[in-house]
Amino acid sequence: MSEEDSLITLVDENGNETLYEILFTFESDDYGKSYILLIPAGTQPEEQVDVLAFSFDPDENGEANDAELHDIESYEEWDMVEGVLDTFLNDENMQ
Repeated sequence: MSEEDSLITLVDENGNETLYEILFTFESDDYGKSYILLIPAGTQPEEQVDVLAFSFDPDENGEANDAELHDIESYEEWDMVEGVLDTFLNDENMQ
C-alpha cells in the first residue's frame, strides 16, 4: 500500500473534510466482514488519539480504497474490534 493509498478523507454531517491514515485493516470470519481502523493523518506515535473503526466493502483487490464504510452496530462486534486493536497495540511485531 502506497502512502497515498493509506489515506482516507471522511466528511462529517456539516460537510467538513478530515484526512485519516489507515492504521490497519482486517477480516473477521465470525462476522463475515472486513474492518478498517483509522487515526487522524499526521498523528505522532506518542500522541494519544481516538481510533475510528468501521466495517467496509473491499474493492476487487481486497483493499479499502474508495470503499463504502459502515458503522459498527453491535456491542459484540465492538468488543471484537477492540480486542484486535489491543492485540495490535501491544504486539511490537505488528506495528
